[in-house]
Amino acid sequence: MLTSNLPSPLQDALAQIHHPSLIWQLGAIVSSLVLAWLLAHFLCRRFTRSPGTQSQTDSISQVLPPMLALLLLLLAQTVLQHWMPIGLVGLCLSLVLAFALIRAMKHILRIAFAPSELRQLVQQTLSGVVLITLALHVTGLHHEVIKTLDDIGLSFGKQRISLLLVLEGAMSMLVTVAIALWIGRLIEDRVMRAETMELNLRIVLAKIVRALLMLFGVLIALPLAGIDITFLSIFGGALGVGLGFGLQKIASNYISGFIILLDRSIRIGDVVTVDNRYGEITQINNRYTVVKSQDGTEAIVPNETMITSTVINHSFSSRNVRMNLPLAVSYASPLETAMAIMQQVALATPRVLHTPGPEVFLKEFGDSGLLLELVIWIGDPEEGQLNLRSALNLAIWREFQTAGIEIPYPRRDIRVLDSVPAVVMTS
Repeated sequence: MLTSNLPSPLQDALAQIHHPSLIWQLGAIVSSLVLAWLLAHFLCRRFTRSPGTQSQTDSISQVLPPMLALLLLLLAQTVLQHWMPIGLVGLCLSLVLAFALIRAMKHILRIAFAPSELRQLVQQTLSGVVLITLALHVTGLHHEVIKTLDDIGLSFGKQRISLLLVLEGAMSMLVTVAIALWIGRLIEDRVMRAETMELNLRIVLAKIVRALLMLFGVLIALPLAGIDITFLSIFGGALGVGLGFGLQKIASNYISGFIILLDRSIRIGDVVTVDNRYGEITQINNRYTVVKSQDGTEAIVPNETMITSTVINHSFSSRNVRMNLPLAVSYASPLETAMAIMQQVALATPRVLHTPGPEVFLKEFGDSGLLLELVIWIGDPEEGQLNLRSALNLAIWREFQTAGIEIPYPRRDIRVLDSVPAVVMTS
């Protein structure tokens, strides 16, 4: 039995089926829905004219129609309630509100979270809560359910925690954090598109904004659920103890990430050698930095390692990197011709820089031949050196074959001396 004597929205709507106002209510509902669809279609077409907005339009087109329908139904309810009962409009308003909330949450979660099973679970949970709340509201059972949930609880000193309080707190936390992440992602996208600002600074600003929005979201959610935020002082003390005993590495990596981004010693796209790993930096996250090697493997290097160990940055002040290619020719080959061929082959290779240009040096007089060394500079170390070294060696080999220049190899001459007659001893 219901504890409330108030009629439910569903009862109000059913009671007005034979009322003369039914035609007016149906007309207002249909007009609001059709007008909302037309306005949403018109606005989405105007928005799509801007380049690069197709993905945003797809999301807005899912949220805009129910939002416009909600506003128009509210307007119709405000106008009609002065002359006639509006139970059917109120019921339709509840349905449209639930539909708009589900669409809005789906849009927010799509932007705030990356595609994952967790996002799908959160979306299904929130949609289920909205539908259950809608069913309880239109049937008038929400008063009884709220009272039952509030009666189930425990008291801790002066503070009483009920099941209703826990559910409200969880929902408030989930909604505010999702909205905070959604706003943070929108701001991050806007900041990352600011090409006049350095990339490291853009990343730092995006991370700080997201962290502050998360903090504000928690501070807003707790009072909404009726929870005293003074307990955060206790949580802060516990967190400090945890950092002192077991979380200092995590905190160190987190702070090191901000140091790396702020001092600009390492940037995304730099080619580095760290911890015997050579590769390009593709990500700088809160806890780790990703170094991608030429073979496609990615090393997850803690940010603390990037701070405390020696990092060879091959592109810190300049992306130009020097390469040395040793080569030997025989003593019988024309030395100047060989050196000219090596220099011409380097100049004809697209990746080799002309300023500074390639140079060939006579390094040493070896046992088997003359040791030469080709010195070149490249401006794209992230493309690798082994492939370029192989291409240069192959081109030089072909030119040497055409010019008759010999590449020596170790050779030994063996001389067999005449045998000495053996002396036979007899006793």
